[in-house]
Amino acid sequence: MPLQSANARPFSPSQPVDALNLSDPRVRARLSPAAVDGFVRLAALWQLSALECCLLLGDLSERTWFRMKKQDGSLRLSFDLLTRISLLVGIFKGLRLLFSEELADQWMRLPNRGPLFNGRRPLDLAIEGGIPRLMMIRQHIDALRGGL
Repeated sequence: MPLQSANARPFSPSQPVDALNLSDPRVRARLSPAAVDGFVRLAALWQLSALECCLLLGDLSERTWFRMKKQDGSLRLSFDLLTRISLLVGIFKGLRLLFSEELADQWMRLPNRGPLFNGRRPLDLAIEGGIPRLMMIRQHIDALRGGL
């Protein structure tokens, strides 16, 4: 049975919320243009290089990255790419809720003395650790906001 969107029924704490079915090519095709647009904007605000974008998105080639940026709406991202972009947008949003725009946009590049980072930049950990580390960074930001 395919999963329905989270908007299919009102939220109730006693019932789990269904996630979007990212294994469905139609769902991925529908979400892809907005995901790419969001990541392109995020990359500009965080001043990410093309190489950093490629590495954050799972070691894409620069040619693929530049093709994504010039999308015509027919692009269909993979489950993996949509997951990575979702996590990065969640990190972005959490940072913007916590800090001033300037600090929020610099945070990924700043050395962090927190136990998760050990003096390293969150950006470096995200690149090296892929989806699991992106999830940890996202959870860290949510915890700072009082969410976890």
